Amino acid sequence: MNSTTFFNYLHVPRELVHVVVILLLAWLLMRLSRKLIRLFRDYTNSRAATADEKRRIETLARVFRYIATVMITLVAGMLVLSEAGISIAPILGAAGVVGLAVGFGAQSLIKDFFNGFFLLLENQIRQGDVVEISGKTGAVEDVTLRYVRLRDFEGSVHYIPNGLITTVTNKSRGYAYAMVDVSIAYRESIDEACAVMREVAVKLRETEGFAEKILEDIDIAGVQDWGDSAVVIRCRFKTVALEQWGVRREFLRRLKDAFDARGIEIPYPHLTVYAGQDKQGNAPAFRIAGNDTCAEPAGGDNDA
Repeated sequence: MNSTTFFNYLHVPRELVHVVVILLLAWLLMRLSRKLIRLFRDYTNSRAATADEKRRIETLARVFRYIATVMITLVAGMLVLSEAGISIAPILGAAGVVGLAVGFGAQSLIKDFFNGFFLLLENQIRQGDVVEISGKTGAVEDVTLRYVRLRDFEGSVHYIPNGLITTVTNKSRGYAYAMVDVSIAYRESIDEACAVMREVAVKLRETEGFAEKILEDIDIAGVQDWGDSAVVIRCRFKTVALEQWGVRREFLRRLKDAFDARGIEIPYPHLTVYAGQDKQGNAPAFRIAGNDTCAEPAGGDNDA
């Protein structure tokens, strides 16, 4: 008994059996593709030298899973329609015409997909990176061919279409610099302030928890600016990527205590009032009004 006679005996339409087989094969291919992508991800992760490479591999694996799912679903759907007696040739022709019409009206969507493809191909953004794009800064939670999802420091989530991304500022590649501007009063010695900064930096780098985050000794650039009430000294630390903010905060905390112990003034804004001069070069006197604690009582002299 051949298969056709067997199905006729069971009163099962042959087309239904083909549809079931197609769906079963599609399910198996889906499982197989995910397993192969997972094996590829694990193999490449085992050979990756840095955490940056592992993040890139994870991002690419997620994109490959998405592409495989779309392709298998599309092919399986077309085969099912064919088995159901629906000719897919007119559908493909109509899809081409409709796709052309939609393409003119959905250029931004196409631009999103192209930009997303090159963002991944050129390794500009990976999951876990901290980036600044389109005026938003945050950690990358998801990268697709359509958009990039960021979560900022406040927990807000930003969905940015790839077509809007023109510049990517990635703060997670290799290393970073913790830049610090230190303000001291004009009367203080700059050399003494720099010596205290170096002393605090050395102790910070020797502290457990920060020794592995700081890659090099402090780099003091020198006087950055003459402010309205302070001299600004700029310095920086070379740190592991994404650790620059924690190092900066701890350095400022310790430097505040060191300046207080040495009596180095951390200035606050001052205001100088200028009354001007007349044509002869004389400056008018200021009249200061206030409570006179030394004034006599209203009753006059009580001495008899």
